[in-house]
Amino acid sequence: MSVHNEDSRKVTTHRLTEMKQRNEKIAMLTAYDYSMAKLIDQAGMDVILVGDSASNVMAGNVTTLPITLDQMIYHGKSVAKAVKRALVVVDMPFGSYQGNSREAISSAIRIMKETHADALKLEGGSEIMESVQRILSAGIPIMGHLGLTPQSINKFGTYTVRAKEESEAKKLI
Repeated sequence: MSVHNEDSRKVTTHRLTEMKQRNEKIAMLTAYDYSMAKLIDQAGMDVILVGDSASNVMAGNVTTLPITLDQMIYHGKSVAKAVKRALVVVDMPFGSYQGNSREAISSAIRIMKETHADALKLEGGSEIMESVQRILSAGIPIMGHLGLTPQSINKFGTYTVRAKEESEAKKLI
């Protein structure tokens, strides 16, 4: 966590890559609103995720599936307004990128324009590769979410971690 070296520069994806190359720990927490994001940022976290888990935590839903693009934009905008230093990553909600790459890029651009976030997070593996490539081609940084895939709850019936074996992990990547 960069708070130890009192570095107040804005965290960027390039800076995260440098931290990883130096084997520095990268600290990340989740926030859904302005107040919590401000506290987390002031505490020196490197990354703040605006997770689709807002569906569970803020709205009381059983899964992450019901949260909408508009709701994620609302939470993302609230968090981004509060943050001065941390990299803000907004989760793309279920249904906003799985259909096709055209839908994915449209959703991604909308989130970036309306929230002023720094990057997006998508859940999945090779099945979303075309969408990932299209979003990256637009210059939008993304972070993947592999292994535990809450948006696939109906497919798997549980939140159990996937791809524990090397052969399964290679399929995800």
